[in-house]
Amino acid sequence: MFGGHDTTASGLSWVLYNLARHPEYQERCRQEVQELLRDREPKEIEWDDLAQLPFLTMCIKESLRLHPSIPVISRRCTQDIVLPDGRVIPKGVICFINIIGTHHNPAVWPDPEVYDPSRFDPENVKEMSPLAFIPFSAGPRNCIGQTFAMTEMKVVLALTLLRFRVLPDDTEPRRKVDMIMRAEGGLWLRVEPLEAGQQ
Repeated sequence: MFGGHDTTASGLSWVLYNLARHPEYQERCRQEVQELLRDREPKEIEWDDLAQLPFLTMCIKESLRLHPSIPVISRRCTQDIVLPDGRVIPKGVICFINIIGTHHNPAVWPDPEVYDPSRFDPENVKEMSPLAFIPFSAGPRNCIGQTFAMTEMKVVLALTLLRFRVLPDDTEPRRKVDMIMRAEGGLWLRVEPLEAGQQ
């Protein structure tokens, strides 16, 4: 249950927040969804559609970089690990992996506090270390639900943006790093229904 709803709800909340703060990206996502569903009634997302939303996917990933649902994880070393400087982490030691720290590290991500979906353009991803972006962890113990979570976020976000414009509230949220990334006092947004011609 923890992995199935709380983390996805956090991810969705933060991507809606980021798109509310960046209306140009929100509008580009909306146009992508409108184009995909333009000749369909009812307007529903099907499995094969998920690969046809590249910009919306980039926006979700950039939001997960800035606000990973799980900010820190722990792992027990199953063997001695030699670090580049020669120091050794002995087998059996429990290490904390700071996902939010990695995602905000300027040595890994230039201008790390800037919301920039183009970081996840396929051309840019080619140059990226596989351990630079780890919202679902990495390696043999990565999240088994990551495909489901991304699918769920794409569908909910696409259908929300198809019907509503999301606007920022006046208050700037403060990250509350806990087991799950939250906003202190909640994330507050304003939602306006789109008129029939805009959908």
